Amino acid sequence: MRKEQRIKKNEEFSAVFNHGRSVANRQFVLYVLQKEEQEQFRLGLSVSKKVGNAVVRNRIKRLIRTVFQEKQEILLPHCDYVVIARKPTATMDYYEFHASLAHVMKKAGVSRRSSEHASKKD
Repeated sequence: MRKEQRIKKNEEFSAVFNHGRSVANRQFVLYVLQKEEQEQFRLGLSVSKKVGNAVVRNRIKRLIRTVFQEKQEILLPHCDYVVIARKPTATMDYYEFHASLAHVMKKAGVSRRSSEHASKKD
């Protein structure tokens, strides 16, 4: 994931938190903010120290980025996404991670369903 696809500044995080909508399950909270002027989506990550030590937190962030890279073809491109990882993510494996994030994305309605169906037909 390229640097221009990441949300780093506090003001950008605040804008997503204050003006975006949120969806959650036990493992993740996903905030989504539509930004029509953007060509591609941007991703911000938040993993608290309560979740685990630095090694655990970095592993969680790496896995979140991997899932977003895999799903970038079906995600809405003109959005900012902020993912907050909760404590249960520390003990999850990749497949649980993928399923849980996909569940939150589906609840938020952030996938392009038409391209999803088209790719299944090919």
